Amino acid sequence: MKKDDSNLPPGVCQNCRQSLCFATVDSYTDKLFNGSVSSSYSGSTLDSTWMDHSFVVLPKQKSQAHGFPPRPRTGTAKPDSDQSRKAMEESFVVLPLASRKPSIITMLNRRFDIATAQTLVDQPLCLECMRMLSDKLNKEVEDVRQDIKAYEACLQRLEVVSCNALSEADFIQEKDKAEEEERRLESAIEEADKQLAEVNIQRKGLEFESKRFKELEDSYWHEFNSFQFQQTSRQEERDAILSKIQVSQAHLELLKCTDMLNDAFPICVDGDFGTINNFRLGRLPNIRVQWDEINAAWGQACLLLHVMAQYFQPKFPYRIKILPKGSYPRIVDGNDTYELFGPVNLFWSTRYDKAMTLFLTCLKEFAKFATSKDRENNKRPNDIFKLPHEIENDKVKSYRIALSFNKLEHWTKALKYMLCDLKWVLSWFVHNTNFQPLSAPPASSQTNSQLSASTGKCLQGGIY
Repeated sequence: MKKDDSNLPPGVCQNCRQSLCFATVDSYTDKLFNGSVSSSYSGSTLDSTWMDHSFVVLPKQKSQAHGFPPRPRTGTAKPDSDQSRKAMEESFVVLPLASRKPSIITMLNRRFDIATAQTLVDQPLCLECMRMLSDKLNKEVEDVRQDIKAYEACLQRLEVVSCNALSEADFIQEKDKAEEEERRLESAIEEADKQLAEVNIQRKGLEFESKRFKELEDSYWHEFNSFQFQQTSRQEERDAILSKIQVSQAHLELLKCTDMLNDAFPICVDGDFGTINNFRLGRLPNIRVQWDEINAAWGQACLLLHVMAQYFQPKFPYRIKILPKGSYPRIVDGNDTYELFGPVNLFWSTRYDKAMTLFLTCLKEFAKFATSKDRENNKRPNDIFKLPHEIENDKVKSYRIALSFNKLEHWTKALKYMLCDLKWVLSWFVHNTNFQPLSAPPASSQTNSQLSASTGKCLQGGIY
């Protein structure tokens, strides 16, 4: 209430926990006759008609106290809606103006306890909570009424239906039928038990088979995993072997493309000098090549021509014998042996000149043998072997190979052209013998023009 007595304690609704205010009989009477009563709890303003009755009127004498009407019991007649409404509207307590506040509190607590015991709901309540409680109780009462009506209808139907009793003969007949049905059902139960026992036996057999199949499956998967592991290991080993085979094949192809004699006796050009295995052959006035280097170069040239001549024996007559002995090679002509190494006297070197001339003769004879082999193989005229620099007696392309009474420049050029012819002979030998790489084209397709392209760099100062 907006106006309340300071001697009365504040209250709280036991349901929504909103604040309540209590008024004395006098203040309530004043507000009631004024016609506009305002009440509030928790700061809200409600309808004056409802809020005027949201308290319990307590008389000044205890004998005049009134509480909540008791809660209607189940099965009792429901009061009229007007009477419920009136009872709800009169659900308030008017407190007397007491001089002592503790006695008022004690009295209120006692009366609230009585109201709680009678209504089975914690008191006090605000108007909204009381209205909700009233609606709930009304609904329960209505449900109870519906149940009562249903029970009464059932009782009426039972009273109308008459009970027809069987005669003794009919009863015995029905009993015999029931016993016969019982015996039939017992026989069916026994048969079902037998079938159940058979099914159990079959089930145990199937369980045993299932267990055996499970063990077989486990064994299979174990063997499968072992086989899978072994297969993976074998595949890895196979891949490793295939990888090694690929490396070996690549190495083999590299070896097939390698000319052993070309690698063993590389003939090149170094300025004005022809070289074999990087040993210069010749001398110039301004470049004094040591005789040890010249002797080593002659030894390499003699060894190369000797290997090629020996390969074709006895077809190649090999009248002039070459004795390669490192840096001290010799040439044998009949019973005479000539030294092909220095140092020699520039003005008296007839034996040295004779050895160089015999080497040229042997090289020319081997070139003629290569030409005859190409003709025997019916090669085209352009494919028949021919030396790039003609050899005639002791001259190579008009330059004398003799050292006596000759210029060093001419002698060096003659040696250079001689190495060029030796390179051509080596190329023909590689393409027409077992030294030929397996991947190389047949010898018939190798023409003099192709050999010239491979050895023509001799005159250009490159590798040939």
